[in-house]
Amino acid sequence: MEPPNLDPWLRAQAVNVVRHVEALRPFRQGEFGTDAASPSDAHIDAVNQLIARLRSHLQGVSKTVSGSAQAAIAQPATAQLQQMIARKDQAHDLVRKIEQIWDFYFELFGQRQSQFAPWLLGCDRIALDCYQDVYMGLGKAKSIPAPPPFSYVKTGFSPATFRRGIPLTKLSQQLNPFPLIQLPYHRLVNPWTLGAILHEVAHNLQTDLGLRQTLPKAIAHRLLKAGFSPDVAAVWTKWHSETFADMSGLLLGGPYIVASLMDIASRSPQSTLFFHPGAPHPTPYLRVFISTELLRRMGFPQMADDYNRIWKRLYPNPHAGTIPPAVLQTFDRAHKLVVDTICYTPYSELGGRSLAEVTGFKPHHQQIIEEAGQRLAKGNDPGIVPERFLICASRHALDRRLAAPGLITENFYKALARR
Repeated sequence: MEPPNLDPWLRAQAVNVVRHVEALRPFRQGEFGTDAASPSDAHIDAVNQLIARLRSHLQGVSKTVSGSAQAAIAQPATAQLQQMIARKDQAHDLVRKIEQIWDFYFELFGQRQSQFAPWLLGCDRIALDCYQDVYMGLGKAKSIPAPPPFSYVKTGFSPATFRRGIPLTKLSQQLNPFPLIQLPYHRLVNPWTLGAILHEVAHNLQTDLGLRQTLPKAIAHRLLKAGFSPDVAAVWTKWHSETFADMSGLLLGGPYIVASLMDIASRSPQSTLFFHPGAPHPTPYLRVFISTELLRRMGFPQMADDYNRIWKRLYPNPHAGTIPPAVLQTFDRAHKLVVDTICYTPYSELGGRSLAEVTGFKPHHQQIIEEAGQRLAKGNDPGIVPERFLICASRHALDRRLAAPGLITENFYKALARR
């Protein structure tokens, strides 16, 4: 005789799975607010499409659990019971994976109802401005990426990005439907350090523009043709993505982006002069000089020299670190060629234009930034200045001590919220 509670227990297994499927519902429009800071319909739709595809598979598995439960009730032999357990286990694995994805976006979207909402809205608008500037500057039309980047706060971590269309561990290796820009609280509270947004957006632009495979090949070809060793060329090729992001951020935001870079690169000599052979970032000591070379070519030779003098005073002996002699000895010529290859070489992916032509930062744009910084300090509307320029405007206000840091931060986000 079978235990009297076996049938109810078997039925409960099927009920649990069905209810799990129902609980992992799509997000509703307006669920996370309806103001400008709320997730757009496009972002919610993109996530719902991802969840719907996974739920469809889970629904099919849940039906097999229900069928196995009914079969085990009719014939409660060990084989039938174990088949039901195996299918239930499969369903629960799927539930956990989908729940992880659902929870990830629930947290991200939920931030738009928190105190961070106005700040994240401002960051979204800066990221969107970068995309608009680049796509309007292309030599020919390209398909428009959508949805645009979405910003979120992640305390205790460095700025980062998760590119569109790549599998993410956070999403159980599902493809990320839109660019995510991760920003730590300490950057958000100091907007003059938000050159990180331009850097992280640039990683996404490199992918969306189709340059992720083109650039490393171009860098390697340029250096090898110029007579550099394969080892040196391989180092620079490995650095292609982070160098592209630094260069793009500078071309999008202007000279003060170098100061923002120096904020992060200036650490103990042991750290800043440490060469990691597998790292995608250029060695911090060299990274600043790559940016000042671009700054010089952009038409700001005096600012480039000033930043170089500061950097050399901080780190007077590059040989004190672990940078390979071959990299140090060839750096002066190599970094000029790399900057030229990334920024001043036309690419078909850019419609036959160079990156510098596409972004188009000019010396007189710095005057716009400085005037916007003066207005920010006074709490006045900075006017029609592009959103991305407000980062460097806040830096100008800080460096010139035009207002207290807290007031600059407050006025920075107010100016972006009014857009």
